[in-house]
Amino acid sequence: MRTTIDIFDPDTYVDGPPHEAFTELRHTDPVHWQPMSDGGGCWAVLRHADVCFVAKHPTVYSASLGGVVVEDLEPEQLSMMRMMLLAMDPPGHAAYRRPLVPHFGRQAIAALEDRVRAICNEVLASAREQGEVEFVHDVCAKLPSQVVGELFGIPREDWGRIQRWAELSTSTQDEEISGGEDASSGAVEMAMYAIEFAGNRRTSEPVDDLTSLILGTSFGDGDGDAAPMTDVDFGSFFVQLVTAGNDTTKSMLSSGLHALLTHPDQLVDVRADPSLLPGAVEEILRWANPLHYFRRTAAEDTELAGTKIAAGEKVAMLYTSANRDEDVFTDPQRFDIRRDPNPHLSFGIAEHFCLGAHLARLEGRVFFEELLATFPQIELTGEPARVRSNLNNSFKRLPVRLSR
Repeated sequence: MRTTIDIFDPDTYVDGPPHEAFTELRHTDPVHWQPMSDGGGCWAVLRHADVCFVAKHPTVYSASLGGVVVEDLEPEQLSMMRMMLLAMDPPGHAAYRRPLVPHFGRQAIAALEDRVRAICNEVLASAREQGEVEFVHDVCAKLPSQVVGELFGIPREDWGRIQRWAELSTSTQDEEISGGEDASSGAVEMAMYAIEFAGNRRTSEPVDDLTSLILGTSFGDGDGDAAPMTDVDFGSFFVQLVTAGNDTTKSMLSSGLHALLTHPDQLVDVRADPSLLPGAVEEILRWANPLHYFRRTAAEDTELAGTKIAAGEKVAMLYTSANRDEDVFTDPQRFDIRRDPNPHLSFGIAEHFCLGAHLARLEGRVFFEELLATFPQIELTGEPARVRSNLNNSFKRLPVRLSR
């Protein structure tokens, strides 16, 4: 009998992703039509191979037509999203992304390791004084907000509110986090801040940071023309990078600790052999991918895995399901820090592969190296609570005791 879960109801994820239902659907209905409360619906793509196919055919499955979330956006919201790299289609996407790649490449990010480690030690020193912490916000949220703040040259006094805007922009389905604020308010406020910041930077003394590099770079439009990034463009780019750099990294770190604490044998292994940590980070990303899905919109009538999809219909790539596809991963429901190979899709694939993947991996590895070296004992002190969201696969509370 087929599952009756509502894949896009935020309440579906409050107690954790419905992995049993996803397993059933991969076998019985892998391109699954999910009716939605607005009267429409969305195709949920559940198998690894099919998610890859959608991602690799951006002219058929558009990121720009309807944006990357399943909810219908107001015209102003959709227009703003289309200015972000994650919602651009070819050829503009490649032309816009190309000048940014060197600043996020493996070598450029590796040069940040000492600074990332210093920030980790600063964050953990504060946690050591507290002993008992709410790990998501007292610890995990501070690392990416400081890293991104320093990369862009954002004043320290503004890091906290930028982190808050990033969380608000992705977690508005959870009223405990949003406080009932409008879904777009966090992104809009962050964009306005960034636009003003860019304008001020252009009239100030040169500073050697990512903001100056980006503002001084010419970007293509896909038609062969190139021009410097405008302040408005910078605002949209800033929202995307800060949201990804803050909220998803915070989710990776907190979900990673939870995975290790609930698999104590593997926690013992990484403590004994820190060289296992890069693989552990990859498994954390597979096992607890920070985002459940991204949406595409069919640009034409097409067919996927034998299922006919009409032009204009929504298509969601379900990473949470694809990352546990038994056709790709041996014993996929098992958390295994030694899993190899591990072709998870948590950073996406093809042209929209995450620009910040090297930075996320560096932050994850260094954070866990320093956390485990600093605290010989780490234990849960209460019940974790998850974000109510069909998009974010995250904890909003993770109470732990950190002991030396």
